[in-house]
Amino acid sequence: MREATPKTIHLQDYAPPDFLVDDVHLYVDLAEEDTCVTATLSLRRNPASSRQNADLLLDGEHLTLISLKINGLPLNPATYTITRETLLIRSAPDHPFDLEIVTRINPKANTALEGLYLSAGLFCTQCEAQGFRRITYFPDRPDVMARYSTTLVADKATYPVLLSNGNLEGAGDLLNGRHWAKWVDPYRKPCYLFALVAGQLECLEDHYVTGSERQVTLRIFAEAQDIDKCDHAMASLKNAMRWDETHYGREYDLDLYMIVAVSHFN
Repeated sequence: MREATPKTIHLQDYAPPDFLVDDVHLYVDLAEEDTCVTATLSLRRNPASSRQNADLLLDGEHLTLISLKINGLPLNPATYTITRETLLIRSAPDHPFDLEIVTRINPKANTALEGLYLSAGLFCTQCEAQGFRRITYFPDRPDVMARYSTTLVADKATYPVLLSNGNLEGAGDLLNGRHWAKWVDPYRKPCYLFALVAGQLECLEDHYVTGSERQVTLRIFAEAQDIDKCDHAMASLKNAMRWDETHYGREYDLDLYMIVAVSHFN
């Protein structure tokens, strides 16, 4: 399928989003050719929008829609329309609501290296600038800021490392050699900053003590042949964190800082 031609967006054409997303809960069951993504979005109408009766328009590309539910109730197919680039839900509630979207994607076939893709046995994401719409249907624009929790499930032997944004809230083993990890990012961010990596990676770990005497764990992940090249990166990271504190008064606010240094990004 030929890619859509990028659209030019001018500042004078800007309008606030019709809907805001407060929380995003992702459950990603990873498989090379058939990854299932369950996304639950906590949505509400934007009081700053001039279109208070607007339908809910979500971006989405190269997705197979499995189901849609609002507040746990399946949507009638007559109430929504899917195109190659969008999902339009008509008569969305006026009050805050939860939208559950189940989609399937093929990371192995994603040669655009945008969204979620598989490269040499490693799951990676590239969501900047508009790649998140290849993972699930979403208002894929930088002024929609939400909190994210992400649960990843995969085969443990093939994908022993499961990473996403925020702090690790829990992890464990499942049946049939599979395992899971849940990551929670308590701070709002645009969807282009969402990240997911899963695969065979080694880890270089160290710690940094902030100006307020809080200890932050630092981890740099790389493939086995490259992990011995990461010492300079770790030293640079510490220096950068200290620089931010000294010059800008900005102290890192999570318990964990992670870098994935691999050659699989575009």
